[in-house]
Amino acid sequence: MKISGIRIDIPKGVNIILGQSHFIKTVEDIYERLATSMPNIKFGLAFCEASGPSLIRYDGTDKRSITLATDIAKRIAAGHSFVVILNGAYPINVLNRIKDVEEVVGIYCATANSISVITADDDNGRAILGVIDGVRPKGTEDRSSKMARHKLLRDLGYKL
Repeated sequence: MKISGIRIDIPKGVNIILGQSHFIKTVEDIYERLATSMPNIKFGLAFCEASGPSLIRYDGTDKRSITLATDIAKRIAAGHSFVVILNGAYPINVLNRIKDVEEVVGIYCATANSISVITADDDNGRAILGVIDGVRPKGTEDRSSKMARHKLLRDLGYKL
């Protein structure tokens, strides 16, 4: 068995959701959840089929996001994994809708950070073991950084 890391650089203004599912129906179901979650949402979706023709299935509303999701799925190449690229939208707005899709087994990450996807390969295929998301902590928040966090959440409209 070979374990490796695949570095995925995320362009500015884009978010990625990386997850695992279990059925080809995933592409249409996630598409429907995203398309009905926000007006004019721009996204791309790619799913690595794990049996039969074993194709990368894809869909979306934004050509750039579809291309990016498909390219990332090709690089990861792990059975039953899916990649959602959000362009101008945030995971917090759609994550629970994706988690509610019956076929979705789990979510590895939802981030705007560049990531490293840790994979394991054997003679049969590839699995995602986990994701390194962002950087190590540089310290613990102090009073002023705590106040800045509170202010940011309110400025963004997530808290009153």
